[in-house]
Amino acid sequence: MAEIRLEAVTKRFGDTTAVANVDLTVQDGEFVVLLGPTGAGKTTTLRLIAGLEKPDEGRLYIGGRDAAPLSPAERDVAFVFQQYSLYPHLSVYENLAFPLRSPVRRRDEATIRKTVERVASMLRIEKKLQNRATRLSGGEMQRVAIGRALVRSPSIYLMDEPLSSLDAKLRSDMRLELQHIQRDLGATMLYVTHDQIEAMTMATRIGVLDHGRLVQVGTPREIYEAPRNVYVATRLGMPSINLLPAAAFAGQPMPPGAATIGARTEHVVVGRTTQGRSAAAKVDWIEHLGDQNHLHLSLGEHKLVTLVDPDMALSVGDAVDLSLKGALYFGADGERIAA
Repeated sequence: MAEIRLEAVTKRFGDTTAVANVDLTVQDGEFVVLLGPTGAGKTTTLRLIAGLEKPDEGRLYIGGRDAAPLSPAERDVAFVFQQYSLYPHLSVYENLAFPLRSPVRRRDEATIRKTVERVASMLRIEKKLQNRATRLSGGEMQRVAIGRALVRSPSIYLMDEPLSSLDAKLRSDMRLELQHIQRDLGATMLYVTHDQIEAMTMATRIGVLDHGRLVQVGTPREIYEAPRNVYVATRLGMPSINLLPAAAFAGQPMPPGAATIGARTEHVVVGRTTQGRSAAAKVDWIEHLGDQNHLHLSLGEHKLVTLVDPDMALSVGDAVDLSLKGALYFGADGERIAA
């Protein structure tokens, strides 16, 4: 496997800057997730590493080598796309074997069969090897697409939202599969997604992108608990973080310069009686989710959502008291202020 290092990398398409002065190192054997909405520059970053695009500025190194003179084939990376990109007229076996028969890495048939069967077993599609690709479910097709990357044993795996087209159950299963595969292979993996659950559950570190700029890099816990600014804070958390003006909790002690309070569900204390420094709110709606309830509240003209115990006896229209515990605070510029 190999380390990836980007130094002040910039890529423009006409007047649009897709990647802006990005510095990022993915250590050998690390699982890094790039998180951000559509247009943040996630896919362009992968394409730059793969050699499908060339940076306008900056340097890119793979395994310590300057990647600029290297063609995509010479970079020894495997790219798994959002769409399956399988050969429909070939069987699963032939789709998996195809990369091993290329002139660059031609293997003998015995080695190919052994490799394909090992990867198929790893992905639990060994019973589908003789099926045509068109006779597979969406989840099975995505497993084959991932398998085509695994058979090559490349230095680096690049994955561009490979699970986004799967249903919730398959996504959950495949998240676990990818974690096991990455750990078992000791693979260097750079994974792109807009899904915060994928980022939180799979990543060694998360890089948050905003309009081509790498805003913050850290462990999932660091990104969640200590976001650099409001933008990063909104990338993680279910339900999403509540952003309220500081005046909404005028009685709450807060650091100087705080203009916005970031209240995640664990920061919001809901009670039926006054708890000292609290604010009166009204229950607008209750979403019953089985083991917990989403509680939609109005605090004056402001709305917020939090989780409460399903046994808490509340009804729409009830008045409740709110207080904060361990909330995040942001200045007028959106940057976080240490409590």
